[in-house]
Amino acid sequence: MKGREIVLGRIFGQEAAALMQDGQLVDLMIAPDAVTDLAPGAICRATVGRFMKGQGGVFLRLPGGASGYLRERRGLTEGGSILVQISGVADEGKAIPVSSRLIFRGVLALVTPGASGINVSRRIRETARREELEKLGRDAMGDRSHGAILRSAAEAAEDEDIAAEIATLADLADQILQDDDGGPELLLDAPAPHEMAALEWTDPEPDSVEEGDDSFERCNVLEAVDELLSPRIALAGGGDAWIETTRALTAIDVNTGADTSPAAGLKANIALARDLPRQLALRGIGGQIAVDFAPMPKRDRATLDQVLQSVFRQSGAEATLLGWTAMGLFEMTRKRDRIALSLLAAGRA
Repeated sequence: MKGREIVLGRIFGQEAAALMQDGQLVDLMIAPDAVTDLAPGAICRATVGRFMKGQGGVFLRLPGGASGYLRERRGLTEGGSILVQISGVADEGKAIPVSSRLIFRGVLALVTPGASGINVSRRIRETARREELEKLGRDAMGDRSHGAILRSAAEAAEDEDIAAEIATLADLADQILQDDDGGPELLLDAPAPHEMAALEWTDPEPDSVEEGDDSFERCNVLEAVDELLSPRIALAGGGDAWIETTRALTAIDVNTGADTSPAAGLKANIALARDLPRQLALRGIGGQIAVDFAPMPKRDRATLDQVLQSVFRQSGAEATLLGWTAMGLFEMTRKRDRIALSLLAAGRA
């Protein structure tokens, strides 16, 4: 199907939502219930544990016996309580990354306790409307000290709807902030996939929304997921790439196929580079990543660097492109922001 399509259904026995663009899967959210209750976005009360000397961070005790890691320690005392939000997914055997900066998400606005001020999405460019939204946000917040961010969807929304959502989110923030004393406890679960799809994918408005027991099969989501569960990525021109994840890092090998010319090498490398942010996000791959690109003249590395920098910047992923090693590998790191698709498929952590 041409256009932007939201598909709501189930996969691996769990609630799931998929975003398709012109028939290609571009995002996928799956409920992590089978693996962990502490998904990114969940807010919980934690107990301060051991401080990390020299690293400026502290380990926390989270609900369910899980361990968290907070990259700050100012004002904390061992055994004390703190409210945190799950900010990522942990590698096996490691602590879950958390943040003390809480964000309450809505379709039209975000409420940010501890970060005062009313901000408007940069995508809203009309000066008059920006000023209207800033005033609306201040009025809706009243005498609260919370901050708010008006999302791009607010530009065309009714003022009453925006004010009502901000008030609801601010009330929820007040309720959570008052529950800061006691042992580890989950206070607000992460949004389920169907709810998250409404929060994140409805601006701009999709061309269609499909749901039902067979929606994933009908809209070719299952076929796309099967491809993601394979280590092989087919590339235009007959080349391919192979992704293998180990405990230490993820290795990616790019091949040209039958054509081994320098031109074929550059073509295969660019094809992989353009699709790499999508592949890593959908597969749930983070941490250290090393890419063994197909052979090509060193002079072509600058072209490939430009492509990589452009696609990762556009993707919005928290990734750091480290560059080339002496052995000719390209190194990068990426924030692990979701559970690996392979683990969800296996139903285990």
